Amino acid sequence: MNYWLIKSEPDVWSIDQQKKAGAKGVPWDGVRNYQAANNLKNMKKGDLCFFYHSNIGKEIVGIVKVIKEFFLDKTDETGKFVAVTVRFKSKFLKPIKLEEIKKNKELSHLSLIKQSRLSVMPIDSKSWKIINKMGKI
Repeated sequence: MNYWLIKSEPDVWSIDQQKKAGAKGVPWDGVRNYQAANNLKNMKKGDLCFFYHSNIGKEIVGIVKVIKEFFLDKTDETGKFVAVTVRFKSKFLKPIKLEEIKKNKELSHLSLIKQSRLSVMPIDSKSWKIINKMGKI
């Protein structure tokens, strides 16, 4: 299993909306950065993703699970970009603010810090465990 972080602006799509979408999940679409799109292509069914609220909040708020591997993004008229389908798994009792992540030296290598504009990024298993602990999971 691989671990990821996906970002959404909470006023566009929030963790609560993701939860309400239910077991069928929703396509994670609209990604137009080639590096982020390649990350979507590398996601496998069963992989877990941190759900990050960007711009408003700047915090990891929960976890979603990939339930369908990449397919052509219906919102992309060029046919170049892909989407995956994700389903709500859990919401953190305590969201993890970006400032907290930046303060943890063991997480200083994360793309979340080094490539802050990247919307889909891998997370190594050690960092996954650290962040889960921070979120009281």
